[in-house]
Amino acid sequence: MTKCIGCGAILQDIDVNKEGYTRNLDNELCERCFKIRHYNEYKFVDKSNDYYLDIIKKIEKTNDLVVLVTDFLNTSSLNDLDIKNPILLVLAKRDLIPRHLDENKLLNSIKTDLNVVDKVIVGSKNNYNLDLLFSKINKYKTSKNVYVAGYTNAGKSTLINKLVKNYGDNDTTITTSILPSTTLDLIDVKINDDLVIIDTPGLLDEGSIILNSEGDLLNKILPKREIKPSVIQVKVDQTILVSDVFRMDVTKGTNLIFYISNDLKLERLYKGTSRLSELFMTEFDVKAGSDIVIKGLGFIKSTGDCKVKVYIDKNVNVSVRSSII
Repeated sequence: MTKCIGCGAILQDIDVNKEGYTRNLDNELCERCFKIRHYNEYKFVDKSNDYYLDIIKKIEKTNDLVVLVTDFLNTSSLNDLDIKNPILLVLAKRDLIPRHLDENKLLNSIKTDLNVVDKVIVGSKNNYNLDLLFSKINKYKTSKNVYVAGYTNAGKSTLINKLVKNYGDNDTTITTSILPSTTLDLIDVKINDDLVIIDTPGLLDEGSIILNSEGDLLNKILPKREIKPSVIQVKVDQTILVSDVFRMDVTKGTNLIFYISNDLKLERLYKGTSRLSELFMTEFDVKAGSDIVIKGLGFIKSTGDCKVKVYIDKNVNVSVRSSII
């Protein structure tokens, strides 16, 4: 059986509606990957998280190093993972992180019960810290096999492609997309005789707004350039609307700093409004120095104590944590 080099699905020429379909079994790519790469046409493949968690359980039996990839806006989901292997935690997409932030403080603020042996911030687009990452991979690997894991859209496949280009002996390219379930099975990528990087399917981050968005909205939610924090001074009770995605009713006495895609429009209202009131509402007592986390979208730091009502799609998780900034 031959796997698609783009997504890892087993190639087959029987059923056009099943993963791995290709008209010619001599092809290296399935038809789905070919269309993603050349026409930006995406065909969703419905996989439950049980499928991906079964893969994680198989990885645990190896005790191999896992390079766990996340990004600046989505660190809270790490606490939902249960991986026993040694973890090299990678904060990807450095180009999205506000330049004024101290990298060491940011890395130290990320708390998790996972077996993290080291942390590093990288940027695949401009090769930021990739030499450092490569040296850490070789330092901590327990065999020649190293797994790369992370939630969907964390940037892991893009990172692997850059590692192959910079340090590999071949020109393998894994299919990438902003949409979930692009990688469908394990993909072995030989870097050299001493290192094989194994890409894993992106875990579906349940409660993430990414899984509940598509089209233009998804493009707005996922930032493509450095995030410029937006500050709103709340001197009187007011409502803040974010591109008709969610609404916040906030009591006075705080500053809110929004770390979200700058393609999302912030609008504040000083009088009562019924806009987005049909969405699911959750109320929080927020302490000074806390983040209001919208899973998959980003977070809002509150500099003072306040009460907040958040109106958003019922399938999107909202929580409060100690600020990572």
